[in-house]
Amino acid sequence: MAKPAQIVLSHWHNLVEGLQESPQNIYSLIETSINEKQLPDVKITRVTLHEAGLLSAKREYLRVRRKEHLFDICAAPFGSGFFFSWWLGEVPSGFWGLMALIPVFGPLFIGWFKPHTYFTLDTAMMFQDSIRQAVDDVVGQIISSKGLRALSELERKPVMSDIFNKIK
Repeated sequence: MAKPAQIVLSHWHNLVEGLQESPQNIYSLIETSINEKQLPDVKITRVTLHEAGLLSAKREYLRVRRKEHLFDICAAPFGSGFFFSWWLGEVPSGFWGLMALIPVFGPLFIGWFKPHTYFTLDTAMMFQDSIRQAVDDVVGQIISSKGLRALSELERKPVMSDIFNKIK
């Protein structure tokens, strides 16, 4: 069973009323769009995540990972509409993943020896923009093909976590 990101950097969601589509079809279109971008070190998989606790239902997500950054993308029917969302986050791996598990000391150690730098933030933003654009393109094409209202600029804007306060 896959796990969600430990640190969420940004997310986005939108409900498109009147749209009914196959999540599998949307995931395939997004995969194609991402692959056309030829991004380095990107791995695309399908993962299932629990909707709530351990015994809750599961939902399939399209996971796009580049090193420690990952995008979990969701496309699913919701009532009379269709729901899209994505979450950009970090999942420390290897030694850093083990350090992240140590209460109090682990995050301090990571902050001292592997701080968020301009480069790591720039890389996260480039990754975010590339995947976000792929999702935007596919969502826009599907909405347009169904004759529905296009998403406004505000509706396409992600919500950013307060990552700049982490640089001190």
